[in-house]
Amino acid sequence: MKPPQKRRVSLARVKLQSNTVFRMNILFFTIFLLFSVLILRLGFLQIVKGEDYARAIARTEEVPVNTSVPRGRIFDSEGRIQVNNTPVNAITYTAMQTTKREEMLTVAKELAKLIEKDDDKVTLRDKQDFYIQMNTESANKKVTDEEKAAIAAEDIPEKEKQRKLDALVREKITDEELATLSAEDLEVLAIYREMTSGYALAPQMIKNEDVSDEEFARVSERLTDPKLKGVNTVTDWKRVKSSDLTILGSTTTPETGIPANKLEYYLARDYSRNDRVGTSFLEQQYEDVLQGQKSVVKNVTDGRGSVIETIPVDEGKAGKDLVLSIDSELQSELEKIVEDKLLQLKAGPSSKLVKDAYLVMMNPQTGEVLSMVGKRLGKDENGKQIINDYAFGSFTASHEMGSTVKGATLLTGYSQDAVELNEVQIDEPLKFAGTAQKNSIFNTRLFNRIPMTDLMAIERSSNVYMFKIAMKIAGAEYQYNRGLYVSPESFATMRNSFAQFGLGVKTGIDLPNEATGYMGGTSPGAKLLDLAIGQFDTYTPLQLAQYISTIANDGYRMEPHVVKEIREATRDGESLGPIETIIEPKILNRINNSQEEIEQVQKGMRNVYVGSSGSARAQFSDAPYTAAGKTGTAEVYFYEKDHEMNGQYAINIAHVGYAPFDNPEIAYAVVIPYVTTDPKNVPKANNEIARAAADKYFKLKNKEAQAASNSIKPPYSASVEVEGE
Repeated sequence: MKPPQKRRVSLARVKLQSNTVFRMNILFFTIFLLFSVLILRLGFLQIVKGEDYARAIARTEEVPVNTSVPRGRIFDSEGRIQVNNTPVNAITYTAMQTTKREEMLTVAKELAKLIEKDDDKVTLRDKQDFYIQMNTESANKKVTDEEKAAIAAEDIPEKEKQRKLDALVREKITDEELATLSAEDLEVLAIYREMTSGYALAPQMIKNEDVSDEEFARVSERLTDPKLKGVNTVTDWKRVKSSDLTILGSTTTPETGIPANKLEYYLARDYSRNDRVGTSFLEQQYEDVLQGQKSVVKNVTDGRGSVIETIPVDEGKAGKDLVLSIDSELQSELEKIVEDKLLQLKAGPSSKLVKDAYLVMMNPQTGEVLSMVGKRLGKDENGKQIINDYAFGSFTASHEMGSTVKGATLLTGYSQDAVELNEVQIDEPLKFAGTAQKNSIFNTRLFNRIPMTDLMAIERSSNVYMFKIAMKIAGAEYQYNRGLYVSPESFATMRNSFAQFGLGVKTGIDLPNEATGYMGGTSPGAKLLDLAIGQFDTYTPLQLAQYISTIANDGYRMEPHVVKEIREATRDGESLGPIETIIEPKILNRINNSQEEIEQVQKGMRNVYVGSSGSARAQFSDAPYTAAGKTGTAEVYFYEKDHEMNGQYAINIAHVGYAPFDNPEIAYAVVIPYVTTDPKNVPKANNEIARAAADKYFKLKNKEAQAASNSIKPPYSASVEVEGE
């Protein structure tokens, strides 16, 4: 008989073995069930859902891609091309959604064997990133574990940490290491940087300038080569101007793309980063019209992101064309007049400061700008004197215009009951306490008194007549050698009235960045008198042209514009497209004067040209057409920081006029700042330019009329015109 203790141990061992077997059976059964479920699930996926998933793998994705269309062209008023699109060979690259940087680099290396690409646009950052990509392991080792740990410990987003780490790696790349990049490496980099500058499925311009026929052929022959996957040869276009006229504006290139300061603005309007956009003047002002509607294609991709088909969705439309109000023949002829006179002035005495001259001609009844001339003297790289186009200075640069504004002063006096029609005032030198004597040029002797009507005041350009109008507006009386106090409201009254003519306010020209000029303060009181004769506030040449147009047009101020039509893109390339929009004349306001008052000023301006004391009689009395106008000189000081003649006393000259007198077709303004530093010998170049410009207009108008035609004409060439006469 076994002892009781041994029996209990034996029973426990048997029980333990029984439990273990039971548990193992449960485990094996559970595993069996799991494998059964897995097999059933796999069977379900393969048998029941197999076709669905196969279709999903093969499913295509349609991705719309905008492609550029030719930009609208610009023509002059006669249909002569001013800005055109010239076709050029180009090489592009389109990355897939799944394309990796390493694949792009491989394509760039292969493409570099077929084309030449300048590396002048490669930046230091490009070289650093390229070196790091070529030597990733050794470059990353330059950053110590301590530096990595310090960045990792910063409380900033992970993306920012990575940016800081990348920047630190770049900093540690030495100039010596960058110098190891060969010329071949830099050419590859130049291509590679263009490939990586845009979005997937958006064509990037690799080269579109000076692509030789050989390069174009070599790349075209290998378009099916897997090593050049994504490369294509296309016909691109290049913006070409046939005129130096700056107001035509400029555009970016595919390389520069959208300016950084306007990136969000254009991207929100479905532009691509490398799109060409207008950056100045007409190209900028009419961007929405000139840009056109992009063609849209859909790249059909498979499940791996590879493009398997390209489907046209919208052919798009080329940009609309602009037809200007400017006649390029008239513009060219007037430019020559201004250039010749500017060179003549510069060669004369006391002319060290003269460098600009302006001439604006417009139709006073419609606001159409017929010519906008601005010329500036400069030096080329060899120090030789040249003349640059500075037409935009006509509406961005302002100057004291002198007596040309006296028509506005007289009309202001009428409207403010400060003077009556044919009223006689005494022209006499005025002396106020603390100021120099103020007088008319023709009457400088103190206490010399000359009776003068309003008509005579315009004809002879009486400063004192205008001074007395200003004092009457201010409610001030002249007392010899006493001070002159006028209220600030008097300045506001004068300026508000001048604004009706376009002086001191924007004209509304359809060009960006128009200046309004400088508005002086409201003290001392004598400055109100200077304001009345155009020697305080400053105005642009375009404002001056709008001012004289308002007088010529019986008091109606017209909005000036340089575009007269917007047309659909031409279909045949030989004739202008259908008119979409005609820019209609726009009246901005009518001045607060009666027709009788306006006609009185018109008569006075007519006398300036033909009267016995007219300041422009010598230039206009024998004109074969009727005309009227006003001359002006202004005493000014030249201010230009660091210039050797900063603070120098000088003279501005100006001229405004219109013709014919009874039914004006043209109004013109001439401005030459700092024409001389000698007030005793002021040249009459302003009057001479005005006469020559009016003569030229009527001469061209009277040429044998050509039959109206919508045909596109080549750019105006003075030599061609001469040969045809």
